Amino acid sequence: MIPELKKTIEHKMQKSVEALKTDLAKIRTGRAHTGLLDHVQVEYYGSLVPINQVANITLIDARTIGVQTWEKPMLAKVEKAIRDSDIGVNPANMGELIRVPMPSLTEERRRELTKIVKHEGENAKVAVRNLRRDANQHLKDAVKDKKIAEDEERKTGEFIQKLTDQYVGEIDKLLVQKEQELMQI
Repeated sequence: MIPELKKTIEHKMQKSVEALKTDLAKIRTGRAHTGLLDHVQVEYYGSLVPINQVANITLIDARTIGVQTWEKPMLAKVEKAIRDSDIGVNPANMGELIRVPMPSLTEERRRELTKIVKHEGENAKVAVRNLRRDANQHLKDAVKDKKIAEDEERKTGEFIQKLTDQYVGEIDKLLVQKEQELMQI
């Protein structure tokens, strides 16, 4: 029971950190990266599909993403989907390639994005702490039902606290890294 609990909690905490990484990747910095377009959906024969299923996404240079569709008729639909997305870019159709230039960020916008990053990080920390709380409650219930001894509860509680500290530290590192990336000109 205890090894299974430890494994489950560690797995869930790791998932929280992975979710944060995904969320931080969507917050754009001044540089271009192909992950910015991951959540853009394109209409493809009546259904919405991710852009990477209808086009090849590459980096042309540090501030420009290139999108080349596999089917010529999809060019206009992909361009419209990128323009209508919430990432604030203006794609340019070059015939066979869509160029997506990344506008440089203003100081004010950088500060706003930094606040968003901190908020996302705090949400991830709350998720990790909630997992710790749930695990500790599970341990207390097990002691009450006499399934485990109190010293085993204490040792497992210490393990869970160390795990929590480890993942909160990992989240802090990710936040510092992303904030430095944002404030870099």
